[in-house]
Amino acid sequence: MNASLRLSVSSLRAHRRRFAGTFLAVFLGVAFLAGTLIMGDTLRAGFDTMFGNATSGTDAVIRSADAITTPGESAGVREPVPTDLVGTVEQVPGVAAAAPDIQGAGQLVGANGEPIGGQGPPTLAGNWIDDSRLNPYRLAEGRAPRKSGEVVVNRGTAEKGDLKIGDTTILRTPDPVEVTVVGLATFGGEDGMAQVTYTGMTRADAEKYLTARPGEASGIKVRAGPGVSQRELVDRLTPVLPEGVEAITGQEATEENTDMISSRFLAVFTTFLLVFSGVALLVATFSIHNTFAIVVAQRTRENALLRALGASRRQITASTLTEASVVAVAASAAGLAGGIGVAAGLQALFPAIGFPFPEGDVVIGALSMTLPLAVGVVVCLGSALLPAVRAGRTAPLAALRETAVDRSGASRVRAVTGAGLAALAVAVTLTGVLVSPSIWLAGTGAVLALVAFVVLGPVASTTAVRVLGGPLDRLRGVTGSLARRNALRSPRRTAATASALMIGVAVVSLFTVFGASLKATMDQTVSRSFAGDVVVSTPSFGAGGSGLSPRLAGAVQRLPEVETAVGLGRGVAEVDGNGRALTVTDPLVLERTFDLGTVRGSLSALGADGIALTRTEAAKQGLTTGDRTELAFTDGEKDTFTVRAVYDRSELAGDYVITRAAWAPHRTQDSDTLVAVAFKDGVSTDAGKAAVERVAARYGHPEVQTRDEYARSSAGGIDMMLTLVYALLALAVLIALLGIANTLTLAIHERTRELGLLRAVGQTRSQLRAMVRWESVLVAAFGTVGGLALGAFLGWVLVEASDGASDSTFAFAVPPLQLAVVALVGVTAGALAGLRPARRAARLDVLRAIATE
Repeated sequence: MNASLRLSVSSLRAHRRRFAGTFLAVFLGVAFLAGTLIMGDTLRAGFDTMFGNATSGTDAVIRSADAITTPGESAGVREPVPTDLVGTVEQVPGVAAAAPDIQGAGQLVGANGEPIGGQGPPTLAGNWIDDSRLNPYRLAEGRAPRKSGEVVVNRGTAEKGDLKIGDTTILRTPDPVEVTVVGLATFGGEDGMAQVTYTGMTRADAEKYLTARPGEASGIKVRAGPGVSQRELVDRLTPVLPEGVEAITGQEATEENTDMISSRFLAVFTTFLLVFSGVALLVATFSIHNTFAIVVAQRTRENALLRALGASRRQITASTLTEASVVAVAASAAGLAGGIGVAAGLQALFPAIGFPFPEGDVVIGALSMTLPLAVGVVVCLGSALLPAVRAGRTAPLAALRETAVDRSGASRVRAVTGAGLAALAVAVTLTGVLVSPSIWLAGTGAVLALVAFVVLGPVASTTAVRVLGGPLDRLRGVTGSLARRNALRSPRRTAATASALMIGVAVVSLFTVFGASLKATMDQTVSRSFAGDVVVSTPSFGAGGSGLSPRLAGAVQRLPEVETAVGLGRGVAEVDGNGRALTVTDPLVLERTFDLGTVRGSLSALGADGIALTRTEAAKQGLTTGDRTELAFTDGEKDTFTVRAVYDRSELAGDYVITRAAWAPHRTQDSDTLVAVAFKDGVSTDAGKAAVERVAARYGHPEVQTRDEYARSSAGGIDMMLTLVYALLALAVLIALLGIANTLTLAIHERTRELGLLRAVGQTRSQLRAMVRWESVLVAAFGTVGGLALGAFLGWVLVEASDGASDSTFAFAVPPLQLAVVALVGVTAGALAGLRPARRAARLDVLRAIATE
């Protein structure tokens, strides 16, 4: 073993440049993985500290015991508690102070007239609590609000909206309220809690604009007196609280807030990044495997001589794995250092793109150190294992051979195995997509398809390279022909090199196809469901935005240009024990403005005790027209509703519809999500839109869009997602291109004598450079074409699986222009990857190259 170790160290020392590409591939993959994990640790610690500082003075929180949570939401909606409970709480021994906490949605308008925030994180408004220890916000400038119309805003929101103390602006609650900024605040020592916006009002204003009825609050915050622990305080409060109201410790409330941040943002965000770390490491696996396969092939005669001198197979294998271990450990250790740099860079970058990173030092957990190191070593050793075993099988007589012929592409076993895997992949995928819809079956089929592509790579590379390289014979003559023959020389090597790029391109194509399909689905949904002319909406998604005033639809309806205007509000209730979102609207106008498909029963007969639901939900609940069902609301009331209509389509209209009269007794802060408008005959879109915009201006300037504009803006987040995906996948593509360059560089070393002979018989340096570059282009083209085909197939699987798992109908769309750009980028990148190997080949000394063994 000592001899194997010495041999490995000597080989690494003599051929350092051979492993440069492997080192870089492992380094980049580990750095990305470590940076993601470290960033997650740092964010969690930052938010824990920020929430801890902000709520350190709150020892107990009183709130409704039950919450209704609808699908897709982690934070439920709770019943308000009466504010007069504060007086009772203050009489409890050990209570130093108590204050009602009134919270609702409130979106500020910036100095430029545009709403601030609303793109995901909440836009909050509430009463300013005078007790500085109970208030999570701290005054940094100015003063607290004293009279109606005065507000305090968090400093980050003010900076984003270019607002200063003394400025007057609009607060959408959703009804527009004119407010004057009198103070700026911080949260836990930061300018804000991430991109959440906050507006603090007087208690009277908060009750007036954020609650359905005066005398209600989201909860009550309590501060304990000296010597009273949080748990002891809760134990004293519990007996005096009415039924359905609970008290929890301040620590428990803080943990709930941090857990919500972790589950709704950090977990999703870090998982998203970890997926791309996995893609990068998978691509690196192919590059590393190819490097060691070539190195082993180059050292065939050397290994054979060692075998002839008495070295065992085990020693040869161990020698190769030792080299891989040294590279793996060194690259992974460097990747850990690089990951710390990545996390620190993100910490500095986030504030620049509008996401305030909580201040604090970079936090590195034990898992964030050990996992990337272990993954880097395992990936590198796993990739080198087969080449190492192959090296150990080198026969001593191989030392007498000049060359070895690679027939890996013609392997009948490989062809049969690959074909069988491909057939199995198609069968499993079609079963999971078309026969028995199952995301798990579809996912299994997609993985099998990827494996089949890799297995069939060497078999397909011969035909693919011949077809793709055919035009080179005519365009580049002998140079093109030689490039094509070089790419055909080792089908397994060509396929392994191209597979790394294929995976990167496949993932890019997958998201491109899925993004285009989502856009087509949104366009189809709007075109099919919405029969109106314009939509009034607020540009927000997630928890952000304050919605639209419920009075807006009535004001628009009174315009002479308008035939119908209907607002879609949102409520929540429990149906059969499960939280469900309710659409609150005028059902008669809804039916005239939206295409609901076949309607059984009568939407116009809902009244205050009727409900309409989709055919899918009716089947789930076992209901039909005339049946009765019980709804439990957030105010604790339970009402029985009669099913008076069942309609086919949900989409924009939602799954459950009730009237405003039915919702009024249970409403909290009422708002509409959109207002759909249809014009009278003869009214042009431009004239009607202008009239609606004049009315909308009185309600906080919400956006008025045509049907096409609304469909495009609804899909606007998809472009943002794709931009982020492309940026993250750039690393995987970079590693793939490094693999191509490394393979070509090693291949040039392997073909040194051949290249010298070509130069000796008259090939010029420029022809030699062109030959190597075109070989790189052919390998990249093979990987790109395979990636496009695989990505389009996986995109179709994802769309169809989403269609089967959702009540909405998804549309499959292939964007030819975007995929053409992906193909062009892949081939161009291949040409760039061949530049350095081409220059090295052209610099070879002819006589020394001919004399090389």
